[in-house]
Amino acid sequence: MVIRFNRPEKKNAITSAMYDRMTAALDEANSTPEIRAVAFIGTEGCFSAGNDMADFLSYAMSGSTEPPEAAKFIKALAKAEKPLVSGVDGLAIGIGTTIHLHCDMTVASSRSLFKTPFVDLALVPEAASSLLVPKIMGHQRAFALLVSGEAFSAQAALDAGLIWKIVEPRDVEPHTLALAASLAAKPPQALKIARDLVKGPRDEILARMDEELVHFSAQLRSAEARAAFEAFLRR
Repeated sequence: MVIRFNRPEKKNAITSAMYDRMTAALDEANSTPEIRAVAFIGTEGCFSAGNDMADFLSYAMSGSTEPPEAAKFIKALAKAEKPLVSGVDGLAIGIGTTIHLHCDMTVASSRSLFKTPFVDLALVPEAASSLLVPKIMGHQRAFALLVSGEAFSAQAALDAGLIWKIVEPRDVEPHTLALAASLAAKPPQALKIARDLVKGPRDEILARMDEELVHFSAQLRSAEARAAFEAFLRR
C-alpha cells in the first residue's frame, strides 16, 4: 500500500480529512493479508510541512473535547502490523518528522530537512516522540530537535539514527517503493514475528502518546497557541 502526501500547493500540510483517510488506510492494511507493507511518500521537494495550521486553528476555536484526528492516526501508526517504510525528499516538518519514528526504514534525499517546531507553536511533542527520540539519539540531540526546534539535515538525521539511508532526490521514490516491495516479498509470518521482536511491546509507546495528548490538547486550545497559529498564518 502506498500512502502519498499529495497536496504540493500547501507543501503537503495535513488536514483532519487526510488524517482520517490515512488512519483508515492503516486499518485496511492490518486487516488485508494481500497488503504486506506500507510506504509513505511525498512529492518532489516536500514530504510534509506538518499539520495544516488553518485546520488546527479551526479545531482550537471549536471548543471540541474530542481528540484531533491526528491523535487517531499516530495511534494507528503505533499499532501497525505490517512493515512501514518512508521516503523523504525535502521538507519534513512536525509530524512530517515524527512519523518516521514509527517507520521501520526511512530513506531521505540529500536535500531533506527535518524539524519539529512544537514549542515555537506553543505546542508539545507528539507521536511518542518525547519517549522515542531520546532513546534513539540521546538527550542533547533530542532536546535540540523537540524543544529547541533545531533543523536536522539529512546527514544529521542519519547520524542521529532517525533515518536509514541518504539517496539522491530522483532516487527517493523508486528506492522507497523497491524497499517496500522487497519486504512484501518476504515470508509474512516470519517477517511479522521478526518485526514484533525488534520493535518490542507497544504499551509504553501508546501510554506516552496518551500522556502527550493531554498536554497537546490543552496547549492546542490555549491563548498562546492561538496567537502562534495566527502569527504563522499572517506570514
